[in-house]
Amino acid sequence: MKFIHDLIEKQKPMFEKGGKLEKLYYVFEAGETFMFTPPDVTKAKGVQVRDAVDLKRVMMTVVIALLPAIIFGLWNVGYQHHIATGEAASVGEQFLIGLQLSLPIIIVSYAAGGTVEAAFAVFRNHPITEGFLVTGILIPLVLPATIPLWQVGLASAFAVLVAKEVFGGVGMNILNVALTARAFLYFAYPAAISGDKVWTYLGEGTSTVDGFTGATFLGLAVEAQNQGVAVADFVGKTAHWASDPMSLFIGTIPGSIGETSALMCLIGALVLIWTKVADYRIIISGILGALAMGVLLNVLAPEGATYLQMPAYYHLIIGGFAFGIVFMATDPVSASQTNSGKWIYGALIGVMTVIIRVLNPAYPEGIMLAILLMNVLAPLIDHYVVNANKKRRLKRATV
Repeated sequence: MKFIHDLIEKQKPMFEKGGKLEKLYYVFEAGETFMFTPPDVTKAKGVQVRDAVDLKRVMMTVVIALLPAIIFGLWNVGYQHHIATGEAASVGEQFLIGLQLSLPIIIVSYAAGGTVEAAFAVFRNHPITEGFLVTGILIPLVLPATIPLWQVGLASAFAVLVAKEVFGGVGMNILNVALTARAFLYFAYPAAISGDKVWTYLGEGTSTVDGFTGATFLGLAVEAQNQGVAVADFVGKTAHWASDPMSLFIGTIPGSIGETSALMCLIGALVLIWTKVADYRIIISGILGALAMGVLLNVLAPEGATYLQMPAYYHLIIGGFAFGIVFMATDPVSASQTNSGKWIYGALIGVMTVIIRVLNPAYPEGIMLAILLMNVLAPLIDHYVVNANKKRRLKRATV
């Protein structure tokens, strides 16, 4: 590694002030920083607060927390393919199918979004941070494996440009960048990211086995209510993978690449909370908010409204709720910043997710819109929390 580092250092004068490639300095610096320890160190004399945590380590921690969901998701893509076609395959073969389908999506996501970031770094003459290291992998994980690659590139570029760079770059964005990419595709190209046929890869000229459905649990729940049939009974009879809540919790179900397994998301949540990269307040309050809203709808559900009557805990293990509340809602930039605000922010995400899912079936995956809505409202929540703290302290003041 020292040989590579020395070789890169020899090229550095070309990118520094006065060099031929001066305008590309921050692109060069980003590559060097990604591969090696950042060269910047504290030089001032006197007492200094030193911390081993920097943006690079924070982003790498999130990627490590995502690994269980990534690995399981790659396997599940292949598993769903072989279930649909009725072909026998080993775990390794299933994983390779998933890798073959998902790796190009990941590469295109990083290439398209990274190009936009690099272009803005050159034009604005500011450093490239490691923020897109996480965003670039989150975008593929919330998309189906059958998504056209050109749409992935378009969505990634759009999200980085509109949701991030126009606000000033890393640390300034209001909306979660990965969810902005998904929302863009959902409204611009709905046929590629919704319905029953996009969640399972079949292959050219391949037909499904008799009785197979590629619909997600959320889609089947809406259909069950339309027919006035209990959701659990309808889904259990229609889809082999929904015979019990445990299969939903483990995640062996159709869905986006990385968001089907609540179990893998739980492991990731423990890593993020233990390392203090994510705030437990948002995750816990989001879960409690979804459960509370689910129970309330159970109580208020009229006869025949079978989706409203579905057990509240199902909302935690179906769709992308677990993935969203762990990896999206906890984004430290777009979430609330105050401790009290985080409880409110997370709880409202949980409540809004269930409301959108159940009362507006046109958008069955409510977690996406719920988080984006609360991203916009997060500064307002913090504003009122801070004002309340000021008033409380003024009342205690003696002068």
